[in-house]
Amino acid sequence: MQKTIVTCAITGAIHTPTMSDALPHTPERIAEQAIEAAHAGATILHLHGRNPDNGMPSINPEHFTEMLKRIKAETDAIVNISTGGSITMSIEDRLAPATAFSPEMCSMNMGSLNFSIHPLANRYETWKYDWEEPYIRATESGIFRNTFADIKLVADQMGGDPHNAKFEHECYDVGHLHNLAFCLKQGMFKAPIFLQFVMGILGGIPAELEHMKYMKETADRLFGDTYQWSVIGAGAAQLKMAAAAAQMGGHVRVGLEDSLFIDRGVLAKSNAQQVEKVVGILRDQGNEVATPDEARKILGLKGGDNVAF
Repeated sequence: MQKTIVTCAITGAIHTPTMSDALPHTPERIAEQAIEAAHAGATILHLHGRNPDNGMPSINPEHFTEMLKRIKAETDAIVNISTGGSITMSIEDRLAPATAFSPEMCSMNMGSLNFSIHPLANRYETWKYDWEEPYIRATESGIFRNTFADIKLVADQMGGDPHNAKFEHECYDVGHLHNLAFCLKQGMFKAPIFLQFVMGILGGIPAELEHMKYMKETADRLFGDTYQWSVIGAGAAQLKMAAAAAQMGGHVRVGLEDSLFIDRGVLAKSNAQQVEKVVGILRDQGNEVATPDEARKILGLKGGDNVAF
């Protein structure tokens, strides 16, 4: 069995500062938590930006510069910059950080969906910042747009020269796998491809083992031996889905973007705490964790010397 790649998604654009004091939203704290996660065993660091003044999701390259330089100076981890931004942003805006810094990897959402977190708004009576509650409630009527034209734009911008980035193809449902198969036939992407089964988001496929098995079987039919895959179990399903995916030959993703908790009802103290726990689970069940250089070979990446930060 090949070694397991551990991705850590440090902050994302879903959770807000009120939900956890551990959620980093300044470049300094994002960098610190990313570095700690890498030292704990994370192979890939999946990064979003935040406005340091109020924690809002940000695609301003200025909010990435400092953290990227620190991460590169203090780790050998693979940097994966999101092109997802947040559901309120256009695809052109969402591309800004990736095109500015030319990372080894960037995310690629493979279809539109009703990505909603609006039930979370009812859990809190007070908020640290005025933007948080309306931002969360607005997802009830929002659509996370990722049309075929949007996908082609990201592929054209990031897939070839000068960036040559490898994509983390985020698939929130079975139909997104078929979208990717269509795009491959159109010549948008090159093998080996890297799939991320995003499970447990309201509006997408639930985080259940039967669904993960079906996603894997579908990917086998569509892509044969030309792909690698990983799983996100959003919320409480994070570690359960990670353990099962690794046993099936897949890779795993954890981090405060996907879950704020380390145990039922217990908030995680940091991203590194989640990485340490999943690495322990992987080792206990016989999986070896891939180093960044081993992951570069598995995924066919351009290398850390070919980024723009």
